[in-house]
Amino acid sequence: MKIDQISEIGIDIQGKLYIKPSSTRFDLIYRTATEVHWDANGLFLFSPKPREWTYLDWYRHIVNVVSNECGYRLILSDETTWTNIPEKLKRQIIEVK
Repeated sequence: MKIDQISEIGIDIQGKLYIKPSSTRFDLIYRTATEVHWDANGLFLFSPKPREWTYLDWYRHIVNVVSNECGYRLILSDETTWTNIPEKLKRQIIEVK
């Protein structure tokens, strides 16, 4: 399995969670039909605004889809930027294995 670091995790102004990998592009991830999308301009993965799922659920879902469907493990690093992520959610994401 290939590994890429997460350079940024954030919640945008529309309330969608996004994850920006350091170098890998996932242009075709829409084909997985999992509600995980790729923004070609911003170079990040994103979810719809949460309805039934929490942001933590969406984080887990995105990294699992990338792992299972694309063969990449997205990992956090000390350089990961956190944008509009509440401290409690940040701690929860860091604890995800």
